[in-house]
Amino acid sequence: MRSYLDFEKPVAELEAKVEELRALGESRDAVSISDDITRLETKAAEALKDLYGKLTPWQKTLVARHPQRPHFADYCAGLITDFAPLAGDRKFGEDEAIVGGFGRFRGSAVCVLGQEKGHNTETRIRHNFGMARPEGYRKAVRLMELADRFGLPVLSFVDTAGAYPGIEAEERGQAEAIARSTEMQLSLGVPNVSLVIGEGGSGGAIAIATANKVLMLEHAIYSVISPEGAASILWRDSARAQDAATNMKITAQDLLRLGIIDGIVVEPTGGAHRDPKAAIAAAGSAIEEALHDLGNMGPAELRDHRADKFLNIGRKL
Repeated sequence: MRSYLDFEKPVAELEAKVEELRALGESRDAVSISDDITRLETKAAEALKDLYGKLTPWQKTLVARHPQRPHFADYCAGLITDFAPLAGDRKFGEDEAIVGGFGRFRGSAVCVLGQEKGHNTETRIRHNFGMARPEGYRKAVRLMELADRFGLPVLSFVDTAGAYPGIEAEERGQAEAIARSTEMQLSLGVPNVSLVIGEGGSGGAIAIATANKVLMLEHAIYSVISPEGAASILWRDSARAQDAATNMKITAQDLLRLGIIDGIVVEPTGGAHRDPKAAIAAAGSAIEEALHDLGNMGPAELRDHRADKFLNIGRKL
């Protein structure tokens, strides 16, 4: 069953009427209502296109968090063949908030990392809602070191509200683990491409998004803090999250204009959750193009390219 966001109510009502007419048309005594169904479907499609053509930053935040939006596991299954996940940081334990391993992307061997939120209560708890602890970032470092050693490109998929803020995570060196992961990405002598598929939250995101090419899905968000968190700090009122979202410039369109990301992957009308296969295919094409652009660079050139990219952020303003 499709889940609708609050601002999608006009579309929800039209699509509900379409389903009612279809059910009516299945009865033996029903007259032909195909024309009515077609008319309503067209109207619903137009309403959806118009709605998603002018989303506010807060509405994009809700879309980025949509419970039916495809997660890392879906992108991995759709884009990576022969995927072999590796577990553990070889220091403390396994953290399933970050899933990583090796596989093939369109025929070429790659290292793949991604934050996984989970799709239901059981998997969300197991993956800690995509909020990694230090061992998750240390696992990412371990895998990137292997990729660098064997000359394999690194692909990372970002989808987290932020690193896990629990006491035990701080005790085990959360900040240091995030810094080491960021440092590892900056020092890679192989191409790395990062794609923000949902939420890109704070250091929890940048730890696996310090890439030569940073891409975002059209309705994803990427920021130093959640809108709710910013509202709580700035105005002592989390209810002003909509104001924070607008002022923080967290959308892909704003971030591309500011030079923080390198490209936007267009989503199907109505968001990636409406047509996951199409969204995943579009993401794959964008990643392939990004890797092609980086393909002729040597290790030193890749490091310089990455460093220049991040050092120049803010200079275009």
